[in-house]
Amino acid sequence: MAKNTKRQITVLRNKATGSRYYTAKNTLNTPDKLEFKKFDPKTRQVETFVEIKAKLS
Repeated sequence: MAKNTKRQITVLRNKATGSRYYTAKNTLNTPDKLEFKKFDPKTRQVETFVEIKAKLS
């Protein structure tokens, strides 16, 4: 089975609390940074999470 190399794992981080979400994105269709509103367990509210550069091993 061949792996689809167009999709990469990305990290979304809340700037206020530092909480993180991991997701996959297609780099051909969405070359810009992702920005989602997700539930933050630390504040127990919906917060904005922005894509960051993180080294995943």
